[in-house]
Formats: sequence, structure tokens, C-alpha cells
Amino acid sequence: MTLHGLDPAQDAAKERMDDAELRARRQSAEHFLLIAGPRLDHLFQLVGQSGCAVLLCDASGIVLDQRCSEADREAFSRWGLSEGADWSEAAEGTNGIGTCLAENRSLIIHRDEHFLARNIAMSCIDAPIHGPDGKLAGALDVSSARSDQTEAFNRLIAAMVVQTARQIEADSFTAAYPKMRIVQADADSTEAANLLAVDADDIVMGATRGARKVYGMAATGPITPVPATDLFGRDDGLRGFEKAERAAVIRALTRAGGNVSEAARSLGVGRATLYRRMNRLAIGDEPGQLSQD
Repeated sequence: MTLHGLDPAQDAAKERMDDAELRARRQSAEHFLLIAGPRLDHLFQLVGQSGCAVLLCDASGIVLDQRCSEADREAFSRWGLSEGADWSEAAEGTNGIGTCLAENRSLIIHRDEHFLARNIAMSCIDAPIHGPDGKLAGALDVSSARSDQTEAFNRLIAAMVVQTARQIEADSFTAAYPKMRIVQADADSTEAANLLAVDADDIVMGATRGARKVYGMAATGPITPVPATDLFGRDDGLRGFEKAERAAVIRALTRAGGNVSEAARSLGVGRATLYRRMNRLAIGDEPGQLSQD
């Protein structure tokens, strides 16, 4: 009421941006929508039969994409749960989408927890989605206006919403680093995609928001490149080029199935030379079943 000048009793018709503006908004988020689409389809398969709608919103609270049954579409449209609608807190007060974005966390807004009286028939379950740069990209929402929807059922849906949002984040991150190795970061939290993008030189070049928290990186924007071993805390006693040399020898031995002679040929050295290097680099039977021929 104070911040946005809203009246809980206001009952004006829900406004929706015009088609041209919505098209422009969707075009600017085309890559995001393309990646999220299959995940929305799967989530709707799980919750659609219970009278729920699935909505994907941008970071400002505008509904960009929606899944609902044809039988429910008119009802959801009357409630303003359709593409082009603004569900920010500035427009609707406390609600699943807007409050999720404002607080940047997963939540459930059940029935009379909504600010506007016209929305108190709804249950809204939401999770934020972050882009590859760690910035808030939007919110995933499942909404229902069934009178028999319980808070226990909402919590069950919430687990699916969080899981789907995490999958969209992971898919977006993987697509942003197509030529890099994607590594799962160590973390106890299951509410975020904790991924790192590692290049061919084992340098971490990208991190999801969850991984940034785990490793104390900048919350958003480009990260400072860092050797993967510095993050993972592994220390085999070697330094600098010795680590790279050891990794190259192990890769050659692995590709050769443990055949030392074949590995030596691939590295362009003699077998005796390779044995000396293996001894110096403390490489024993790690590649498995080493053989001379």
C-alpha cells in the first residue's frame, strides 16, 4: 500500500500488454524460451491434470509463456494468468511471481496470503531462474484456483517447480559454454544448479549462481578465471608444468588401454623415457593394467 499505492480491495480488470509489445518481449528472450520450452511441457504433464497452469515469466514479472488445458484457459485468462500479464509486486502486491522475483527465492503464496482480494482464490508456487551470468532471468510459476487445493499438495508441487527451474538453469548454462566441460560443483544445497564450465586447460571460465556461492565468486557477471584444481582443493604434490605433464601421460596411457609402448609412441618418446617420467611423476597402476606391449 505504501510503496506501490495499491488497494487490497481494488477490482479493476487485469491489464495485459498489447500483442506487438509482447512479441518484442518474447523475441528478446527467444533463447531463454527455446531452452525452457521442453521443461515447461514436462512440468505441465505432471501438474496439468490437477487443474494447474504453468507460467514462465521474465525478471520484471511479465508472463512470456504458458501451459494450461484448453478447458481451463478462459478461467486462467480471467484471473490474469496469461501471456503478457504483469505479475510484479508493483502491479499485484504480494503474489507468487512478483514476490519470488522481489525476494529471489522459492516460495508458495497460498490463497489469502495474496495482497489483492481478487487473487485470494489462487495458490501460486514459484522458483527463480538465474542465467549463466548469475543474474535473475525470470520465475517459474505453477498456479491453481482449485478450492480443494491443500498446502500439503502445494509443497509437493513446489518440489517439482524447484527441480524444473534448476534444470532450466543447467540447460541454459550448458548452452552458454558449448565447447567446455561442465562440472558439478560440490554443494549441499539442492535448490540451485551448481555447475562450473572448465576449458581444455582446466581453467574455470564460468559458474552458475549456485556454484558462485559455493566458491565465493562474484554473484553476477563474468568470473575471474581460476584453475579448477584451486577450487577443488586437490593437491598431488606436483606443481606447474609437472601437473600438466602428469595429466598428459595419464591420458596417453588411458587411451592406449595401459599399453606403455603405444602410449610412448603417441607421446613421441621412447618406452624407457616414458617409464622414467612415470616414475618421476609417481604414476603407477592408476591407468589400470599397464603392459609393455
